[in-house]
Amino acid sequence: MQDRSFQSDRIVTIFGGSGFVGRHLVKALAQKGWRIRVASRRPDLAFHLQPSGKVGQIHAVQANIRYPTSIEAALRGSDAVVNLVGILAASGQQSFDAVQAEGAKFVAQAAAQAGIENFVQMSAIGADDQSHSQYARTKRLGEAYVQAILPNAKIARASIIFGPEDEFFNRFAALARISPILPLIGGGKTLFEPVYVADVAEGLARLVEGEGKPGQIYEFGGPEVLSFKQILALICKMTGRSRAMINIPFAAAHYLAFATEIAHAVSLGLLPAMFHMTRDQIELLKNDNLVSPFAIEHKLTLAGLGIEAQACETIVPSYLYRFRKTGQFEAPTHA
Repeated sequence: MQDRSFQSDRIVTIFGGSGFVGRHLVKALAQKGWRIRVASRRPDLAFHLQPSGKVGQIHAVQANIRYPTSIEAALRGSDAVVNLVGILAASGQQSFDAVQAEGAKFVAQAAAQAGIENFVQMSAIGADDQSHSQYARTKRLGEAYVQAILPNAKIARASIIFGPEDEFFNRFAALARISPILPLIGGGKTLFEPVYVADVAEGLARLVEGEGKPGQIYEFGGPEVLSFKQILALICKMTGRSRAMINIPFAAAHYLAFATEIAHAVSLGLLPAMFHMTRDQIELLKNDNLVSPFAIEHKLTLAGLGIEAQACETIVPSYLYRFRKTGQFEAPTHA
């Protein structure tokens, strides 16, 4: 009987491949003919990725970036590595330092020891080792570790990412469904360049494919700049909700976030995600989240990789419809 399993000599190991960006990157690389090894703390949670490729093309393995031995095992025989692992809030042993800084260092060290030079590190616009935000600071520390260990590694920073499973548009759409008011943290003036997850995945895939400049930091943003207030207004428009928006100064938001952190802990994590925000997230909102002029000038962007980014207004309505009063229907029907 003829063997119909997928055959390829190119293997890429993706740490965090079962997550939001990961599932789209797996699909993009599968279409480009890579054999994909998805390294995850819970390989059983990566089974949903199988339909993204052919039989035998996608394989999940157990690995925890806090444990170098498991990283080394996941990298055996690999030709390329992508590290997508990151967290939005610390929890238990999953601290920002352990995951985003030390974790990135361990993965880079293992890749270097294995002789793998094709390395892509996922980061975020706003990464800064002088930031008051632990998220932003450890993102930059992770980048620095990777750059020191693998000088030719490529780093990709992204603005706020949207897509069917995102934690931003979905979160505020869920909040708008039950709350008569929406919070404008810091007056809602923070600027973003929302970028579609499939565009981010394609950008990462092209970096893995050898496109782009070695040792450079790429910045991925969408085609338009929107303020936090404008994004909330768009969410309300897309879901057919009319909600009051109340300005919450950063100082007040800091105390409000502290209160929700306590509520989250006391409830043993049962506080609905839409109500949970952290002081670190408030700190992030103090700075705009935009692609830098340097990246634009030197073509270290999606456009520089030949990708035309899609606007959120063309994609987001396709998955926020479930937050409308009548679902995908513009108006209720009557028998």
